[in-house]
Amino acid sequence: MGDADSAPGYLTGSARPVDREVDAVDLPVTGELPPSLSGVYVRNGPNPVSGDPGHWFFGDGMLHGVRLQGGRAAWYRNRWVRTPTFTDGVPVRGPSTGAPNYRAGAANTSVVRHAGRTMALVESSFPHLVDAELATLGPYDFDGRLGTAMTAHPKADPVTGELHFFGYDLFEPYLTYHRADAAGRLDCSRPIEVPGPTMVHDMLLTERHVVFMDLPVVFDLASAMTGSMPFRWDDGYGARLGLLDRADPTGPLRWVDVEPCYVFHTLNAYEHDGVLVAHVVRYPELWRDGAMTFAPTALWRWEVDLTGGRVHEGPVDDLACEMPRIDDRLLGRRADRGWVLGERDGAKGLAAYDLLAGTSTWAPAGPGRVPSEPTFVAADDTPGGPGWLLAYVYDAATDGSELCVWDADDISAEPVARVRLPQRVPDGFHGTWLADPA
Repeated sequence: MGDADSAPGYLTGSARPVDREVDAVDLPVTGELPPSLSGVYVRNGPNPVSGDPGHWFFGDGMLHGVRLQGGRAAWYRNRWVRTPTFTDGVPVRGPSTGAPNYRAGAANTSVVRHAGRTMALVESSFPHLVDAELATLGPYDFDGRLGTAMTAHPKADPVTGELHFFGYDLFEPYLTYHRADAAGRLDCSRPIEVPGPTMVHDMLLTERHVVFMDLPVVFDLASAMTGSMPFRWDDGYGARLGLLDRADPTGPLRWVDVEPCYVFHTLNAYEHDGVLVAHVVRYPELWRDGAMTFAPTALWRWEVDLTGGRVHEGPVDDLACEMPRIDDRLLGRRADRGWVLGERDGAKGLAAYDLLAGTSTWAPAGPGRVPSEPTFVAADDTPGGPGWLLAYVYDAATDGSELCVWDADDISAEPVARVRLPQRVPDGFHGTWLADPA
């Protein structure tokens, strides 16, 4: 991967890529795995097969999975997502026209299961289907109905089973909304009119609205020509939220202004007494002078008066955080707690938020330990009830990784179980729990 002294941060330390695919069975466990955990925890992230891809976000997608069953860690395996870009070097855009090839790409950001299909996602491309063993099955375009890329952060309504998502592009229409029904059939697609080509990473969903974020990180041709991240901060673009009525998905949007910022990831949103409440991880600005630096973040609260259109906003606290998660059975409804990956005084760790009180519990991971995004797994059938947090944790002292399982109600305590993995899991993006059928 090049000289360690000159390599960028995303190729060194806890982010250093691994160079092989591994299979291991009957993994050693410290503590006791909850017997109710029956499924596969899988996390996606960039892992370039060779060289420097030019930015952390560009590396080839790699899935790391651990099967838990009957109180055992049955297996670990990691697999590159075998997209046409990975296998044959097919570019995401035509070198002369810039036209997109949605079947290519890195598929390096998240993993989502909907209507029985497990999809590895990146926002520049179609999903890539993978099987229960993490093998790549190929690109998926919703039986020919999908005509844009697909966000890596679709929102699955836990009540209706619908999957709401979008695609964005450098050419008009810059933003397109899509909806798939509970059976996985794409039944609605419509353009969303925005002033220009911005980077749109995530969205919000409530019982009544789909919420789009039109924020001032805008396509920049000069940056694109260098092969780096092709987006930069634009003071003149403005920042706003677009509210689409779910009952009228082809109708007009209502736009409300917010303070300029950027948001990669949303925690949740819901509506109560005529107010839409949303929690997001907010950057005060992003990539003003280059795409390798990130300003300090905060968990942020937007309150949108649905009658007058006014927005009240502000931080929940001062913890620098990212990768927010809730009990997904409450997505779009009021969730009283959430979890984030955090950093305080140079230490990495997890934090649990009481969203009603606006307070948090900080749990540092310990010297040299770097956790990944925490994923909530329910312990019973009650939305908002007890559960577990699962995350990979890198330990610099051993240059190795573990899958850790915490009681979600008590993250300050030691993990209830640690599964030692046969190799490092580099820093990455998003994980999910693929539960076995009941």
